[in-house]
Amino acid sequence: MRVFANLAEMQALAGQEVAVSDWIEVTQERIDRFAEATGDHQWIHVDAERAARESPYGATVAHGFLTLALLPAMLQSSIRMADVSMGLNYGLNKVRFPAPLTAGGRVRGRFSILSVAPLEGGGAQVEWGVSMEAVEGGKPVCVAEFLMRRYP
Repeated sequence: MRVFANLAEMQALAGQEVAVSDWIEVTQERIDRFAEATGDHQWIHVDAERAARESPYGATVAHGFLTLALLPAMLQSSIRMADVSMGLNYGLNKVRFPAPLTAGGRVRGRFSILSVAPLEGGGAQVEWGVSMEAVEGGKPVCVAEFLMRRYP
């Protein structure tokens, strides 16, 4: 786990990869629970038999938004900011899903600091570049610019 002592340390590392998360397994059960929570029951996600026959991937695949929703867990397993009492998700600038994540696959995130901007009251907005990769390699399963606001 990468621990940042303060904002200045993060600013000095802008433009660099600073952390890699633990692997997270994406089981069919997790995909099914996400489908239930969101109402997205498209067969490519939840019908393993049909996906094995008809999908170009030969298996069910995780929803893109499920993959994206793993971002907080990845961040928490790889980065800690010592002088922060609260962090807030401020949104995303860009998100793409270049490759599928098949059921049973494992994924992790690579984090780069794109920018750090001070906020009133001593906080800061950190723009993270995130690339989520499957254990099988190849194209990333998700790339995103994630905005987080941190407060002392």
